[in-house]
Amino acid sequence: RAVRPDIALSGDFIVGFPGETEAEFEDTLKLVDSVGYAQAFSFKYSPRPGTPAATMDSQVPAEAMDERLQRLQAALNRDQLAFNRKSVGKHCEILVERKGKHPGQWLGKSPWLQSVHFADEPGGEAAIGDIVTVELAEAGPNSLRGTLLQPAHA
Repeated sequence: RAVRPDIALSGDFIVGFPGETEAEFEDTLKLVDSVGYAQAFSFKYSPRPGTPAATMDSQVPAEAMDERLQRLQAALNRDQLAFNRKSVGKHCEILVERKGKHPGQWLGKSPWLQSVHFADEPGGEAAIGDIVTVELAEAGPNSLRGTLLQPAHA
């Protein structure tokens, strides 16, 4: 981070792999706290027929996996929200991916791959594939919301 303070790290986590101990899970939480992920995906382990892990001893109980996943996702959401909040107020180039759920709304991706929701402004309409300039105004743990500043058709 000293060399690249704007770096955005992403990760994928599986909780409850056979044999995972509470101490190992706590180490995962410490890693999450030290890294500060911009985004991450997290899942509970699920056995797949024919794989060695499906028949391993020390299967983690479903209740323990549920509880661990909730704790992990709380930590990840906290870090994702902190990262997104640092982006508020910035002007950012957004790749327009699709129309949003509401009329006139668009969804795109930031350079750090966060989802960004924004609306068309009078006199300028976005199109799928455009790279547009958006002022980031609001942050949630999984997305940002902004205002279209400069449309640029691809």
